[in-house]
Amino acid sequence: MIKLYGMGSPNVVKIFIALEELGLPYEVAPVDVFTGKQFDAEFLKLNPNAKVPVIVDNEGPGGKPYTCFESGAILLYLAEKTGKFLSHDMATKYDEIQWLMTQMSTVGPMFGQHVHFIRFAPKGNDYAQSRYTTQAMRVSEVIEQRLAHHAYLGGAHYSVADMATFPWLRNIPALLGDTATAKFPHIMAWVAKINERPAVKAALAKVDAVRAATTAFDKAAAEDLDKVFGRGKFAAA
Repeated sequence: MIKLYGMGSPNVVKIFIALEELGLPYEVAPVDVFTGKQFDAEFLKLNPNAKVPVIVDNEGPGGKPYTCFESGAILLYLAEKTGKFLSHDMATKYDEIQWLMTQMSTVGPMFGQHVHFIRFAPKGNDYAQSRYTTQAMRVSEVIEQRLAHHAYLGGAHYSVADMATFPWLRNIPALLGDTATAKFPHIMAWVAKINERPAVKAALAKVDAVRAATTAFDKAAAEDLDKVFGRGKFAAA
C-alpha cells in the first residue's frame, strides 16, 4: 500500500493520475497546506523541504518502506517500480524524461509564479506579472510545437511526461485566459484526449475529494498565508 500526502495542487494531481493509471493501491493523507501543516515536525520527517506531494511505499525496494518526495522523482520511482509509462528504449525513454524535466524546470515554476503574482502578491507587481505571464506563454508555445508533430510529449506513447504536464496545461483557459486557448489547438486537443482516460477521470474525482477536506487559499488566515509564502514576519529579508 502506498500513502500519498497531498492536496489539490497540480503537482499532487500528477501523482493521483499516476497511481490510478498504474492501478496501485493507495490511501490519501490530506495535508492542509494553506494552514501550514507541511511545517509540522512529523511532516518534515517525510520531506524536510516542507512540500507536497510525498509518498510512503510500504512495499519499497527490498520489500522495505520507502519515502519519496518531489513529484518528478515520484513519477520516475513509480514508473520504475511497475515498468510502465517510461519506455524501455533508451532514446525514447530520454525523450520522455526530457519533457518531464521541462515540466519540472519550466512549466511548473513559470505557471506557479504567474499564479502567485496574479492571485497572491500585493499591487504594484506589474513587472513580475508580465514576466511570468510571458514565460508561461513561451513554454506553452514550445509544447504546442512539440504536440503539433507528436501524439504525446515523449513521442507516440502516453508517459509520465504527459502525467506531469497535463495538470498544469489543462488550466490554460483559467490561468492565461480564453483567448490563449485558440493559440494552442494541439495542447487543447491533447488535454481533451487525456481528460477522457478512465484513470484520469478517477484521479480528478479523488482530487475533488481531497480539496473538500483541506482549506482553500481564500479561506486561510492571513498569517498562515504569510508563513506559506515566506512573507511578512516570515520573510528572510
